[in-house]
Amino acid sequence: MALYPPLEPFHQEYLPVGDGHELYLEQCGNPDGVPVMVLHGGPGGGSSPLLRRLFDPRLYRIVIHDQRGAGKSRPHAGTNHNTLAHLVDDIERIRQHLGVSRWRVVMGGSWGSTLALSYALEHGERVASLVLRGVFLCRRQDMDWLYTEHGAARYRPEQWQRLVEALPAGEGTVLARYHAALAACGDQNGEGMRLAREWTRWETHLSALIPLTGVDVDDHAWPMARLETHYFMHEGFLPEPLLPRCAQLRCPVEIVHGSYDLVCPPEQAWLLHQTLPDSRLRWVSGAGHATSEAGIGEALIAAVHRLERRGGLA
Repeated sequence: MALYPPLEPFHQEYLPVGDGHELYLEQCGNPDGVPVMVLHGGPGGGSSPLLRRLFDPRLYRIVIHDQRGAGKSRPHAGTNHNTLAHLVDDIERIRQHLGVSRWRVVMGGSWGSTLALSYALEHGERVASLVLRGVFLCRRQDMDWLYTEHGAARYRPEQWQRLVEALPAGEGTVLARYHAALAACGDQNGEGMRLAREWTRWETHLSALIPLTGVDVDDHAWPMARLETHYFMHEGFLPEPLLPRCAQLRCPVEIVHGSYDLVCPPEQAWLLHQTLPDSRLRWVSGAGHATSEAGIGEALIAAVHRLERRGGLA
């Protein structure tokens, strides 16, 4: 099963959401179709044209936005008034702005899965179903896996060494030092951009099963580095641990996870599946983390088809 063909938005706009933030918002597919929301990862990753290709454009009204500070949203890489609660509220603002009574699917990958679950917990009556990819529970141990020498660093030692050696001398964890250094730089020029590239390159190398070479991360390095360090220093701004709360969810949930995901180890998907009362977990053999990995996009499309067969998307 291939992805749907590339398509362009039928509508694009900037939506003011307060606190000086304006969200880039686009709609694709059928203007009168079944409304679905697609959430990008990061935090700070920004949306991608690939996300438009995960739903049948003849049937679905595909709504995608860049979260605060990410992608085309303004201010670029802005961290003020930028927390998980703000992002959840923004999805509600978009729903109301577009006149959508209920999202038939909220799809989110990686950090987008954290946000999708958080939104569904806060506004369950507005979510008919969830499709999650590369589950990220945003626990302290999940961030330690990414940013200490005892986790993913053991699988990519050369890249980990490069990440650490790029930092100025100092004390504290790698996460804390990058957060402080990026904040001190203040903008994406010179030293700030150098550090942002190294931060983002590390995650990029973890995202693919076969490590990538010659990757250009410049387009999204600054917001990714600023917003990830901002969020992760505050443990995602979660009001309480996410996993135990998910037992409250009653909507059907489709989970897609690469069996060799080094960004979000598969344990997270398994634990979520065990917690959710109405969930299905699909392992994608031989795949890593990214939507572009072989089999991931196709598995997401198949997950939507399973929900369609259950009759919940009409």
